[in-house]
Amino acid sequence: MTLNNVKILIGDDSILARKQLKDVIRSYGSPIFFEAANGQEAVDAYKKETPDLVFLDIVMPVKDGITAVSEIVGHDKNADIVIVSSVGTQTQLKAAIEAGANDFIQKPLNADQVRHIITSRFEGR
Repeated sequence: MTLNNVKILIGDDSILARKQLKDVIRSYGSPIFFEAANGQEAVDAYKKETPDLVFLDIVMPVKDGITAVSEIVGHDKNADIVIVSSVGTQTQLKAAIEAGANDFIQKPLNADQVRHIITSRFEGR
Protein backbone atom coordinates (compact mmCIF):
# COMPACT_ATOMS: atom_id res chain seq x y z
CA MET A 1 0.00 0.00 0.00
CA THR A 2 1.26 3.43 -0.87
CA LEU A 3 -0.25 6.81 -0.25
CA ASN A 4 1.71 8.57 -2.97
CA ASN A 5 -0.38 11.42 -4.38
CA VAL A 6 -3.32 10.71 -2.04
CA LYS A 7 -4.71 14.05 -0.86
CA ILE A 8 -5.23 14.34 2.91
CA LEU A 9 -6.65 17.30 4.81
CA ILE A 10 -5.81 17.65 8.50
CA GLY A 11 -7.89 20.17 10.43
CA ASP A 12 -6.73 20.83 13.99
CA ASP A 13 -5.98 24.04 15.84
CA SER A 14 -2.87 22.41 17.35
CA ILE A 15 0.21 22.60 15.14
CA LEU A 16 1.71 19.74 17.16
CA ALA A 17 -1.34 17.51 16.61
CA ARG A 18 -1.21 18.17 12.84
CA LYS A 19 2.51 17.35 12.77
CA GLN A 20 2.08 14.14 14.77
CA LEU A 21 -0.66 12.89 12.46
CA LYS A 22 1.35 13.80 9.35
CA ASP A 23 4.39 11.96 10.74
CA VAL A 24 2.38 8.76 11.31
CA ILE A 25 0.73 8.96 7.88
CA ARG A 26 4.05 9.60 6.10
CA SER A 27 5.20 6.12 7.13
CA TYR A 28 2.77 4.84 4.45
CA GLY A 29 4.03 6.92 1.56
CA SER A 30 4.10 10.49 0.36
CA PRO A 31 0.59 11.92 0.39
CA ILE A 32 -0.21 15.51 -0.43
CA PHE A 33 -1.17 17.26 2.80
CA PHE A 34 -3.43 20.26 3.29
CA GLU A 35 -3.73 21.79 6.73
CA ALA A 36 -6.39 23.86 8.46
CA ALA A 37 -6.13 25.54 11.87
CA ASN A 38 -9.88 25.97 12.32
CA GLY A 39 -13.16 24.59 11.04
CA GLN A 40 -13.73 27.33 8.49
CA GLU A 41 -10.28 26.80 6.97
CA ALA A 42 -11.06 23.07 6.79
CA VAL A 43 -14.30 23.68 4.89
CA ASP A 44 -12.59 26.12 2.53
CA ALA A 45 -9.65 23.76 1.93
CA TYR A 46 -12.01 20.85 1.25
CA LYS A 47 -13.97 22.83 -1.32
CA LYS A 48 -10.77 23.97 -3.05
CA GLU A 49 -8.74 20.73 -2.97
CA THR A 50 -11.31 17.88 -2.65
CA PRO A 51 -9.04 15.61 -0.57
CA ASP A 52 -9.40 11.82 -0.51
CA LEU A 53 -9.45 11.74 3.31
CA VAL A 54 -10.07 14.32 6.03
CA PHE A 55 -8.99 14.22 9.68
CA LEU A 56 -10.79 16.81 11.84
CA ASP A 57 -10.61 17.79 15.48
CA ILE A 58 -13.93 18.57 17.19
CA VAL A 59 -12.87 21.55 19.30
CA MET A 60 -11.51 24.26 16.99
CA PRO A 61 -11.91 28.04 16.79
CA VAL A 62 -14.10 29.90 14.30
CA LYS A 63 -16.12 26.75 13.46
CA ASP A 64 -16.09 23.49 15.40
CA GLY A 65 -15.38 20.14 13.78
CA ILE A 66 -18.97 18.92 13.86
CA THR A 67 -20.19 22.02 12.02
CA ALA A 68 -17.31 21.65 9.56
CA VAL A 69 -18.29 18.00 8.96
CA SER A 70 -21.87 19.07 8.20
CA GLU A 71 -20.75 21.72 5.74
CA ILE A 72 -18.22 19.47 4.00
CA VAL A 73 -20.78 16.67 3.64
CA GLY A 74 -23.32 19.24 2.42
CA HIS A 75 -20.83 20.11 -0.31
CA ASP A 76 -19.79 16.50 -1.06
CA LYS A 77 -21.87 13.64 0.31
CA ASN A 78 -19.02 11.22 -0.47
CA ALA A 79 -16.48 13.04 1.74
CA ASP A 80 -14.47 10.61 3.89
CA ILE A 81 -14.07 12.29 7.28
CA VAL A 82 -12.41 10.95 10.42
CA ILE A 83 -12.84 12.82 13.69
CA VAL A 84 -9.64 12.95 15.77
CA SER A 85 -10.34 14.35 19.21
CA SER A 86 -9.53 14.16 22.89
CA VAL A 87 -13.11 15.17 23.58
CA GLY A 88 -14.53 11.70 23.17
CA THR A 89 -17.94 11.84 24.78
CA GLN A 90 -20.66 9.63 23.39
CA THR A 91 -22.77 12.71 22.70
CA GLN A 92 -20.08 14.35 20.56
CA LEU A 93 -19.21 11.10 18.80
CA LYS A 94 -22.88 10.60 17.96
CA ALA A 95 -23.17 14.21 16.74
CA ALA A 96 -20.09 13.79 14.53
CA ILE A 97 -21.43 10.57 12.99
CA GLU A 98 -24.87 12.13 12.48
CA ALA A 99 -23.19 15.10 10.78
CA GLY A 100 -21.53 12.71 8.33
CA ALA A 101 -18.19 11.64 9.83
CA ASN A 102 -17.19 8.09 8.89
CA ASP A 103 -14.88 7.26 11.78
CA PHE A 104 -13.42 8.45 15.07
CA ILE A 105 -9.92 8.30 16.59
CA GLN A 106 -9.27 9.22 20.21
CA LYS A 107 -6.33 11.48 21.12
CA PRO A 108 -3.58 10.96 22.06
CA LEU A 109 -2.93 9.40 18.67
CA ASN A 110 -2.39 5.69 18.46
CA ALA A 111 -0.39 4.66 15.39
CA ASP A 112 -2.36 1.40 15.12
CA GLN A 113 -5.65 3.28 14.89
CA VAL A 114 -4.25 5.52 12.17
CA ARG A 115 -2.88 2.47 10.32
CA HIS A 116 -6.33 0.84 10.46
CA ILE A 117 -7.95 3.96 9.00
CA ILE A 118 -5.33 4.20 6.23
CA THR A 119 -5.34 0.50 5.29
CA SER A 120 -9.14 0.25 5.30
CA ARG A 121 -9.31 3.04 2.74
CA PHE A 122 -6.22 2.64 0.59
CA GLU A 123 -5.16 -1.02 0.71
CA GLY A 124 -4.35 -2.23 -2.76
CA ARG A 125 -3.02 1.11 -3.99
